[in-house]
Amino acid sequence: MGAISSRTHLDWLESEAIYILREVAAECERPVLLFSGGKDSVVLLRLAQKAFHPASIPFPLLHVDTGHNFDEVIAFRDRHVAELGAELIVRSVQDSIERGTVVLRREGDSRNAAQATTLLEAIEEFGFDACMGGARRDEEKARAKERVFSFRNESGQWDPKAQRPELWNLFNTKVHPGENMRVFPISNWTELDVWQYIARENLDLPSIYYAHEREVIRRNGLLVPVTAITPPRSNESAEMATVRFRTVGDISCTCPVESAADSPQAIIAETAISTITERGATRMDDQTSEASMERRKKQGYF
Repeated sequence: MGAISSRTHLDWLESEAIYILREVAAECERPVLLFSGGKDSVVLLRLAQKAFHPASIPFPLLHVDTGHNFDEVIAFRDRHVAELGAELIVRSVQDSIERGTVVLRREGDSRNAAQATTLLEAIEEFGFDACMGGARRDEEKARAKERVFSFRNESGQWDPKAQRPELWNLFNTKVHPGENMRVFPISNWTELDVWQYIARENLDLPSIYYAHEREVIRRNGLLVPVTAITPPRSNESAEMATVRFRTVGDISCTCPVESAADSPQAIIAETAISTITERGATRMDDQTSEASMERRKKQGYF
Protein backbone atom coordinates (compact mmCIF):
# COMPACT_ATOMS: atom_id res chain seq x y z
CA MET A 1 0.00 0.00 0.00
CA GLY A 2 2.86 2.34 0.82
CA ALA A 3 4.50 1.82 -2.59
CA ILE A 4 1.27 2.77 -4.35
CA SER A 5 0.67 5.87 -2.25
CA SER A 6 4.23 7.07 -2.82
CA ARG A 7 3.80 7.27 -6.59
CA THR A 8 3.67 10.82 -7.96
CA HIS A 9 1.20 12.15 -10.52
CA LEU A 10 3.99 11.91 -13.12
CA ASP A 11 4.39 8.22 -12.33
CA TRP A 12 0.69 7.65 -12.96
CA LEU A 13 0.72 9.66 -16.21
CA GLU A 14 3.83 7.79 -17.37
CA SER A 15 2.23 4.41 -16.62
CA GLU A 16 -0.92 5.33 -18.54
CA ALA A 17 1.07 6.49 -21.57
CA ILE A 18 3.25 3.35 -21.56
CA TYR A 19 0.11 1.19 -21.38
CA ILE A 20 -1.31 3.01 -24.42
CA LEU A 21 1.92 2.67 -26.39
CA ARG A 22 2.02 -1.06 -25.69
CA GLU A 23 -1.63 -1.40 -26.72
CA VAL A 24 -0.80 0.21 -30.07
CA ALA A 25 2.20 -2.08 -30.61
CA ALA A 26 0.15 -5.16 -29.71
CA GLU A 27 -3.05 -4.39 -31.60
CA CYS A 28 -2.04 -2.39 -34.69
CA GLU A 29 -0.29 -3.83 -37.73
CA ARG A 30 1.65 -0.80 -38.94
CA PRO A 31 1.95 1.96 -36.31
CA VAL A 32 4.15 5.04 -36.57
CA LEU A 33 5.17 7.72 -34.05
CA LEU A 34 5.03 11.33 -35.23
CA PHE A 35 8.27 13.08 -34.27
CA SER A 36 9.02 16.71 -35.07
CA GLY A 37 11.70 17.44 -32.48
CA GLY A 38 9.23 19.48 -30.43
CA LYS A 39 8.95 19.06 -26.66
CA ASP A 40 5.81 16.88 -26.70
CA SER A 41 7.23 14.49 -29.28
CA VAL A 42 10.48 14.31 -27.30
CA VAL A 43 8.49 13.27 -24.22
CA LEU A 44 6.52 10.75 -26.27
CA LEU A 45 9.72 9.27 -27.66
CA ARG A 46 11.17 8.86 -24.15
CA LEU A 47 7.96 7.09 -23.10
CA ALA A 48 8.29 4.75 -26.10
CA GLN A 49 11.87 3.96 -25.08
CA LYS A 50 10.68 3.05 -21.59
CA ALA A 51 7.69 1.07 -22.88
CA PHE A 52 9.85 -1.36 -24.87
CA HIS A 53 13.19 -1.34 -23.04
CA PRO A 54 15.52 -3.20 -23.37
CA ALA A 55 14.28 -3.83 -26.93
CA SER A 56 14.41 -1.08 -29.53
CA ILE A 57 11.34 0.97 -30.40
CA PRO A 58 9.24 -1.35 -32.59
CA PHE A 59 7.93 1.25 -35.04
CA PRO A 60 9.38 4.02 -37.21
CA LEU A 61 9.20 7.76 -36.59
CA LEU A 62 7.56 10.12 -39.09
CA HIS A 63 8.05 13.86 -39.50
CA VAL A 64 5.74 15.77 -41.82
CA ASP A 65 8.10 18.61 -42.72
CA THR A 66 6.50 21.94 -43.67
CA GLY A 67 9.78 23.28 -45.04
CA HIS A 68 9.23 26.32 -42.80
CA ASN A 69 10.99 24.97 -39.73
CA PHE A 70 13.38 26.65 -37.33
CA ASP A 71 16.92 25.46 -38.06
CA GLU A 72 17.53 24.65 -34.39
CA VAL A 73 14.60 22.21 -34.36
CA ILE A 74 15.61 20.30 -37.51
CA ALA A 75 19.22 20.04 -36.32
CA PHE A 76 18.00 18.69 -32.98
CA ARG A 77 15.60 16.26 -34.68
CA ASP A 78 18.33 14.69 -36.77
CA ARG A 79 20.86 14.54 -33.92
CA HIS A 80 18.40 13.06 -31.44
CA VAL A 81 17.15 10.37 -33.84
CA ALA A 82 20.74 9.43 -34.75
CA GLU A 83 21.68 9.12 -31.06
CA LEU A 84 18.75 6.76 -30.49
CA GLY A 85 19.40 4.73 -33.63
CA ALA A 86 15.71 5.05 -34.56
CA GLU A 87 14.24 4.90 -38.06
CA LEU A 88 13.05 8.34 -39.23
CA ILE A 89 10.80 8.85 -42.24
CA VAL A 90 10.49 12.43 -43.51
CA ARG A 91 7.76 13.50 -45.91
CA SER A 92 7.63 17.11 -47.10
CA VAL A 93 4.81 19.53 -47.76
CA GLN A 94 7.04 20.94 -50.52
CA ASP A 95 6.85 17.60 -52.32
CA SER A 96 3.04 17.74 -52.08
CA ILE A 97 3.14 21.26 -53.53
CA GLU A 98 5.28 20.07 -56.43
CA ARG A 99 2.88 17.16 -57.04
CA GLY A 100 -0.02 19.62 -57.11
CA THR A 101 -1.86 17.98 -54.21
CA VAL A 102 -1.25 21.10 -52.08
CA VAL A 103 -1.93 24.56 -53.51
CA LEU A 104 -1.11 27.67 -51.47
CA ARG A 105 -2.58 31.09 -52.19
CA ARG A 106 0.75 32.78 -51.54
CA GLU A 107 4.30 31.49 -51.16
CA GLY A 108 4.62 32.78 -47.60
CA ASP A 109 1.33 31.29 -46.36
CA SER A 110 1.37 29.02 -43.33
CA ARG A 111 1.89 25.40 -44.29
CA ASN A 112 0.44 24.03 -41.06
CA ALA A 113 -2.94 23.12 -42.54
CA ALA A 114 -1.23 21.70 -45.63
CA GLN A 115 0.45 19.09 -43.42
CA ALA A 116 -2.86 17.20 -43.43
CA THR A 117 -2.50 16.35 -47.11
CA THR A 118 1.12 15.25 -46.78
CA LEU A 119 0.28 13.16 -43.71
CA LEU A 120 -2.59 11.40 -45.52
CA GLU A 121 -0.27 10.73 -48.46
CA ALA A 122 2.31 9.20 -46.09
CA ILE A 123 -0.36 7.06 -44.41
CA GLU A 124 -1.41 5.71 -47.82
CA GLU A 125 2.20 5.22 -48.98
CA PHE A 126 3.23 3.14 -45.97
CA GLY A 127 -0.12 1.68 -44.97
CA PHE A 128 0.01 3.11 -41.45
CA ASP A 129 -3.03 2.12 -39.39
CA ALA A 130 -2.10 4.09 -36.25
CA CYS A 131 -0.27 7.41 -35.99
CA MET A 132 0.85 8.25 -32.46
CA GLY A 133 1.37 11.90 -31.59
CA GLY A 134 2.01 14.21 -28.68
CA ALA A 135 -1.21 16.24 -28.84
CA ARG A 136 -2.80 17.04 -25.48
CA ARG A 137 -6.35 17.96 -24.50
CA ASP A 138 -5.30 21.15 -22.71
CA GLU A 139 -3.82 22.66 -25.88
CA GLU A 140 -7.01 23.63 -27.68
CA LYS A 141 -10.80 23.13 -27.56
CA ALA A 142 -10.97 20.80 -30.59
CA ARG A 143 -8.24 18.57 -29.16
CA ALA A 144 -10.20 18.34 -25.91
CA LYS A 145 -12.93 16.51 -27.88
CA GLU A 146 -10.58 13.77 -29.04
CA ARG A 147 -10.50 10.24 -27.68
CA VAL A 148 -7.11 8.70 -26.89
CA PHE A 149 -7.71 6.44 -29.91
CA SER A 150 -9.21 8.94 -32.35
CA PHE A 151 -10.84 7.23 -35.32
CA ARG A 152 -10.32 8.49 -38.91
CA ASN A 153 -12.36 7.27 -41.88
CA GLU A 154 -11.12 6.15 -45.32
CA SER A 155 -10.52 9.80 -46.28
CA GLY A 156 -8.50 10.47 -43.15
CA GLN A 157 -11.23 12.73 -41.79
CA TRP A 158 -12.35 13.11 -38.19
CA ASP A 159 -15.94 13.29 -37.00
CA PRO A 160 -16.07 14.30 -33.32
CA LYS A 161 -19.60 12.85 -33.06
CA ALA A 162 -18.57 9.42 -34.35
CA GLN A 163 -15.85 8.48 -31.88
CA ARG A 164 -15.71 5.26 -29.92
CA PRO A 165 -16.32 5.03 -26.15
CA GLU A 166 -13.27 4.40 -23.98
CA LEU A 167 -14.81 3.30 -20.69
CA TRP A 168 -12.33 1.97 -18.13
CA ASN A 169 -9.48 2.63 -20.60
CA LEU A 170 -10.66 -0.13 -22.91
CA PHE A 171 -9.68 0.82 -26.46
CA ASN A 172 -11.25 -0.42 -29.68
CA THR A 173 -8.39 -0.47 -32.21
CA LYS A 174 -10.19 -2.27 -35.03
CA VAL A 175 -10.22 -0.52 -38.40
CA HIS A 176 -11.20 -1.49 -41.92
CA PRO A 177 -8.68 -1.17 -44.78
CA GLY A 178 -8.05 2.51 -45.47
CA GLU A 179 -9.18 3.63 -42.02
CA ASN A 180 -6.72 4.57 -39.31
CA MET A 181 -6.33 5.79 -35.75
CA ARG A 182 -4.61 8.85 -34.40
CA VAL A 183 -3.43 7.88 -30.94
CA PHE A 184 -2.55 10.38 -28.20
CA PRO A 185 -0.72 8.68 -25.30
CA ILE A 186 -0.16 11.98 -23.44
CA SER A 187 -3.65 13.32 -24.08
CA ASN A 188 -4.30 13.69 -20.34
CA TRP A 189 -1.08 15.58 -19.66
CA THR A 190 -0.86 19.36 -19.28
CA GLU A 191 1.88 21.71 -20.42
CA LEU A 192 3.05 21.82 -16.79
CA ASP A 193 3.16 18.00 -16.63
CA VAL A 194 5.28 17.94 -19.79
CA TRP A 195 7.83 20.37 -18.37
CA GLN A 196 7.95 18.58 -15.03
CA TYR A 197 8.63 15.33 -16.89
CA ILE A 198 11.32 17.00 -19.02
CA ALA A 199 12.99 18.17 -15.80
CA ARG A 200 12.65 14.80 -14.08
CA GLU A 201 14.01 12.85 -17.05
CA ASN A 202 16.64 15.48 -17.90
CA LEU A 203 15.49 15.49 -21.53
CA ASP A 204 17.39 17.43 -24.17
CA LEU A 205 15.37 19.92 -26.26
CA PRO A 206 15.97 22.37 -29.10
CA SER A 207 17.64 25.49 -27.70
CA ILE A 208 14.81 27.82 -28.75
CA TYR A 209 12.60 26.45 -25.96
CA TYR A 210 14.80 28.41 -23.54
CA ALA A 211 15.35 32.15 -23.18
CA HIS A 212 17.48 33.73 -25.90
CA GLU A 213 17.81 37.02 -27.75
CA ARG A 214 15.80 37.24 -30.97
CA GLU A 215 14.68 39.95 -33.38
CA VAL A 216 10.89 40.26 -33.26
CA ILE A 217 7.96 42.40 -34.40
CA ARG A 218 5.01 43.25 -32.17
CA ARG A 219 1.88 42.43 -34.17
CA ASN A 220 -1.69 41.91 -32.94
CA GLY A 221 -0.55 41.15 -29.42
CA LEU A 222 1.99 38.54 -30.57
CA LEU A 223 5.76 38.59 -31.02
CA VAL A 224 6.50 37.62 -34.61
CA PRO A 225 10.07 36.38 -35.17
CA VAL A 226 11.90 38.22 -37.94
CA THR A 227 12.88 35.66 -40.61
CA ALA A 228 13.04 35.49 -44.39
CA ILE A 229 9.53 34.03 -44.25
CA THR A 230 8.18 36.61 -41.77
CA PRO A 231 9.87 39.95 -42.58
CA PRO A 232 8.65 43.25 -41.09
CA ARG A 233 5.79 44.97 -42.90
CA SER A 234 6.27 48.49 -44.21
CA ASN A 235 4.76 50.09 -41.10
CA GLU A 236 6.56 47.85 -38.57
CA SER A 237 9.83 48.18 -36.69
CA ALA A 238 11.84 45.23 -35.46
CA GLU A 239 13.40 45.06 -32.00
CA MET A 240 15.53 42.69 -29.98
CA ALA A 241 13.80 40.87 -27.13
CA THR A 242 14.55 38.06 -24.69
CA VAL A 243 12.12 35.31 -25.66
CA ARG A 244 11.48 31.59 -25.64
CA PHE A 245 9.14 29.36 -27.63
CA ARG A 246 6.38 27.49 -25.79
CA THR A 247 5.61 25.48 -28.91
CA VAL A 248 7.46 25.10 -32.22
CA GLY A 249 6.05 24.69 -35.70
CA ASP A 250 5.74 26.46 -39.04
CA ILE A 251 7.78 29.70 -38.88
CA SER A 252 5.00 31.61 -40.63
CA CYS A 253 2.61 31.18 -37.71
CA THR A 254 4.67 30.32 -34.60
CA CYS A 255 5.58 33.07 -32.17
CA PRO A 256 7.75 33.20 -29.05
CA VAL A 257 6.82 34.79 -25.73
CA GLU A 258 8.85 37.24 -23.71
CA SER A 259 10.64 35.26 -21.02
CA ALA A 260 13.90 35.04 -19.13
CA ALA A 261 13.32 31.36 -18.25
CA ASP A 262 16.48 29.51 -19.26
CA SER A 263 15.95 26.15 -17.54
CA PRO A 264 13.15 23.60 -17.09
CA GLN A 265 12.76 24.69 -13.45
CA ALA A 266 12.30 28.35 -14.45
CA ILE A 267 9.81 27.38 -17.16
CA ILE A 268 7.87 25.23 -14.67
CA ALA A 269 7.55 28.28 -12.40
CA GLU A 270 6.30 30.42 -15.30
CA THR A 271 3.91 27.78 -16.59
CA ALA A 272 2.38 27.24 -13.16
CA ILE A 273 1.03 30.81 -13.12
CA SER A 274 0.24 31.24 -16.82
CA THR A 275 -3.43 31.88 -17.70
CA ILE A 276 -3.00 31.61 -21.50
CA THR A 277 -2.66 28.31 -23.34
CA GLU A 278 0.53 27.76 -25.30
CA ARG A 279 -1.28 27.80 -28.65
CA GLY A 280 -3.37 30.82 -27.69
CA ALA A 281 -0.23 32.75 -26.87
CA THR A 282 1.94 31.69 -29.79
CA ARG A 283 0.03 30.56 -32.89
CA MET A 284 -1.11 33.16 -35.42
CA ASP A 285 -3.15 30.64 -37.40
CA ASP A 286 -5.23 29.73 -34.31
CA GLN A 287 -6.41 33.30 -33.87
CA THR A 288 -9.27 33.22 -36.42
CA SER A 289 -12.28 30.97 -36.82
CA GLU A 290 -11.48 30.50 -40.51
CA ALA A 291 -8.36 28.54 -39.56
CA SER A 292 -9.86 26.85 -36.53
CA MET A 293 -8.25 23.66 -35.29
CA GLU A 294 -11.52 21.74 -35.45
CA ARG A 295 -12.08 22.56 -39.09
CA ARG A 296 -8.54 21.49 -39.98
CA LYS A 297 -8.83 18.29 -37.99
CA LYS A 298 -12.03 17.34 -39.81
CA GLN A 299 -10.06 17.71 -43.04
CA GLY A 300 -7.34 15.34 -41.86
CA TYR A 301 -4.99 17.53 -39.81
CA PHE A 302 -3.35 15.77 -36.88
